[in-house]
Amino acid sequence: MDWNERYPEYCKRIEAALPQYLPETDTPQGKVSEAMAYSLLGGGKRIRGCLVLAMCELCGGDPESALPIACAVEMVHAYSLIHDDLPCMDNDTLRRGKPTCHIQFDEATALLAGDALLTHAFSAVNSAYFNGTLPADTVLRCISQLARAAGVEGMIGGQMIDIAHDSQPMTPELLEEMHAMKTGALIRASAVMGCLAAGAPRDIVLQADLYAARIGLAFQIVDDILDATGDSSTLGKSTSDAQNHKTTYVTLYGEENAREMVRRLVLEADLAVKGTVLDDKLLYDLADTLAKRKQ
Repeated sequence: MDWNERYPEYCKRIEAALPQYLPETDTPQGKVSEAMAYSLLGGGKRIRGCLVLAMCELCGGDPESALPIACAVEMVHAYSLIHDDLPCMDNDTLRRGKPTCHIQFDEATALLAGDALLTHAFSAVNSAYFNGTLPADTVLRCISQLARAAGVEGMIGGQMIDIAHDSQPMTPELLEEMHAMKTGALIRASAVMGCLAAGAPRDIVLQADLYAARIGLAFQIVDDILDATGDSSTLGKSTSDAQNHKTTYVTLYGEENAREMVRRLVLEADLAVKGTVLDDKLLYDLADTLAKRKQ
């Protein structure tokens, strides 16, 4: 399969499905529903959701059956961005080329919108059982994966490390651990849940997890490079790391060394799936695309 052909199709499926998981706006609490929709439907690369569908299809499953999981992953990702942008976190004002949620609405509404997206994400996963697309045991395993990725062992823990070391230097080991939790955990869960949705055996799930861990770290290093070399108008978001004196792969290793690390991680990702059912041009293309992205 070809990533450049499948990616637009996956995105189209996800974009079409996402609205069904959002609450009505014509209610007394409709403002929070509007904020949820503003952040969830306001663009984005949908890499995590597409990875769910790709892994499911590569493992012989029907990507349509994994669509609720792909939507759930995108909901969790959107929640994390809302909270990351809050004044008490990164205090950013621009996201995906638009005002951040708390700027467009207000801080309290943004906080609640993030909470609601996280909550509704688990309802989305659960819907895969109630609509008959996935068996109960698979849904339960996916819920466990998503909860771990979003919790203290994953995104929450990574953000806490980030906050605790605000404007303070970090060791290379701690920086990698932070990003493995903050960024990598949800990418890994996306790959794993896609395999689970297809009923893939344990060895394939583990190889998918290793692949995703490598591209997840590469994704973050590229983010650091873009933050150091790009500008807000090009990236569509604030370039706040340098302004906040945060430790990044660029500040630790320099831009060229950081780029070399990305190349090495892409090679490791490719090797992780070589000789398996996941040995497909699609995953090689995905890793290469993430490494060369400009936004």
